[in-house]
Amino acid sequence: MLKQQRLVVGLTLALVASASTWFYMNRILRAQQLADAAAHDRPRGNLSDLYPRWLGARELLLHGRNPYSPEITREIQQGYYGRPIDPNRPYDPKDQQAFAYPVYVVFLLAPSVGLPFHTVQIGFLWLLIGLTAVSVPFWLGVLRWRVSFVTGITFIVLMLGWLPAVQAIKLQQLTLLVAGFMAACCACLAGGWLFCAGALLALATIKPQLAWPLVLWLLLWAGSEWRLRRRFVFGFALIMLLLLSGAQLVMPSWCRMFVDAIRQYHNYTQGQSVLTSLFGLIGGRILGAGCVGACAICLWRLRREPAAGETFGRSVGLVLALTVGIVPMSALYNQVLLAPAILALVRSAVSLEPLLPSVRWARVVGLFLLIWPWMATMGLSLAAAWLTPELKERVWPMPLYPSYVLPVFVFGLALLNTWVSQACTLRDNTPAE
Repeated sequence: MLKQQRLVVGLTLALVASASTWFYMNRILRAQQLADAAAHDRPRGNLSDLYPRWLGARELLLHGRNPYSPEITREIQQGYYGRPIDPNRPYDPKDQQAFAYPVYVVFLLAPSVGLPFHTVQIGFLWLLIGLTAVSVPFWLGVLRWRVSFVTGITFIVLMLGWLPAVQAIKLQQLTLLVAGFMAACCACLAGGWLFCAGALLALATIKPQLAWPLVLWLLLWAGSEWRLRRRFVFGFALIMLLLLSGAQLVMPSWCRMFVDAIRQYHNYTQGQSVLTSLFGLIGGRILGAGCVGACAICLWRLRREPAAGETFGRSVGLVLALTVGIVPMSALYNQVLLAPAILALVRSAVSLEPLLPSVRWARVVGLFLLIWPWMATMGLSLAAAWLTPELKERVWPMPLYPSYVLPVFVFGLALLNTWVSQACTLRDNTPAE
């Protein structure tokens, strides 16, 4: 009875924390953005990250126009910002919102190009909410963590009220779609549906910068036991072949234009990874190379682990945590990829594994960084009615303070967690003399 009461209390707190995040995004952060835009004559249109991809897909499939062209970019800006941006205006956005995706993303959006964008927006919003919710039981299954129904609902509520996920849902970011494909892919691997898993991973490559670390890891994993895992490679290769062939048919010169669009994107956004943002260009790259090397050594020893084991789930969480740290864009919404690593760390914490004091304190710091946005949004939500405009101007960024530090802590703890788990497995499997 006491345990059940604790679960109910936990669920109630999760609902309050998640509600506070949505209140903060809709009533505090949005109000601040509107005031700032009005003060600097900064344009605001639909601000949907789906819109540039949808408009590019519509114009290519229905009218045969080049989605990478400057003309389409200006039309995108008209809808996204409300008017084309002007480089001569100092406060206009720098992000041109050009179509900077592989052209085969249009095949996923094809069913929607004949509909009004407002209708597409509503449907896509609910699709992202559903994918975000279902990704939690997917990741729990990959980690082989059986939880009670109430605990599962609590995790889902927290995921839907987690600041990176809320921002991604509000912006209608395709990162959530990619994260959903990745979660479904790994769940299929854990369930033995290897061909389907490969197909889902291929669909996740619509955002190559987020997908390639996981693709490399899973191809290595599959190649290490080729006879048993080759169906995964076949599924991935077949769908990639279909996507690339279809892209070549609808737009033969797309690859060159896509590369050029990516180059321009990095020029006008000045995108940096989390590590380079924290430690500078040189220090961040050195640390990034070190993280990749440490991760590679750890994963090499896990390449033969079965997908049905908990260790495999930890390895996937480690790869995605590395991705958030090294991808050349430090957007908050990318941190939804930290979910499997965080769940793996929570499972290790509740299992009361023996730890060194330094590791225990590092976990405490990591937990504080994770829950701080909820603490801050609850405080700001409670005090919203009494905050003066001047005070709001000073305190609205509070929930965002740990945004750059959290991925570093999660990756470090995930690497340590995976390494220790691997060492324990080797120790348990070593026959006594």
